[in-house]
Amino acid sequence: MDPLIRFDRVAVSLSGRTILNHLSFELHQGEKAVIRGPSGAGKSTVLKTLLGLYPLASGSILFEGRRLGPETLQDIRRRTAYIGQEPVLGADRVREALLLPFTFKANRALRPTEDDVENALAHVGLPLSLLLQDCATVSGGEKQRLAIARATLLQKRLYLLDEVTSNLDPVSKLAVLGFFADPSFTVLSVAHDPDWIAWCGTVFDLNHGTLTRIA
Repeated sequence: MDPLIRFDRVAVSLSGRTILNHLSFELHQGEKAVIRGPSGAGKSTVLKTLLGLYPLASGSILFEGRRLGPETLQDIRRRTAYIGQEPVLGADRVREALLLPFTFKANRALRPTEDDVENALAHVGLPLSLLLQDCATVSGGEKQRLAIARATLLQKRLYLLDEVTSNLDPVSKLAVLGFFADPSFTVLSVAHDPDWIAWCGTVFDLNHGTLTRIA
């Protein structure tokens, strides 16, 4: 089976400094992969480069066999959820934040039912009472899980996750691990969390801009 994502000798330089150096790897549909390494090694840069946020100094990125470009980027972004350490919810109340993407024309046909919202929260271990809270009172771990729930409602299948379990208690972490075990989800993540790394089927080490697959 052809890979969903392929980095072929990708190099990225920022402010005259090489961040990624001839980086190559493949990610297949349904695969759960993690990139680990020291702070400043360029782990988050890999995720953001896939979304077209950093230009390539050399090499190429392919998505479903198509080279990264304006049309490919539109497709990647439409199908991808990027969830960082501090997701921006973008509204005053949690319910409004969950439903915010569906106020845009591109997503109106996907607007969820109340049952859909309740199920999305349950899948990431969040109570329904959270819907009534102000976003300013929500913890970092709850924000991450709300971002996951919102991506679910948007029917995303490719997840780029940056330290997504870093603020979670053990029970919440188990809920998130169980959620991403769905074989229809493809996951490319960055993590230091040993539980998350052990859970992922594919592990890459990133050091000095060079990637090595170890599992």
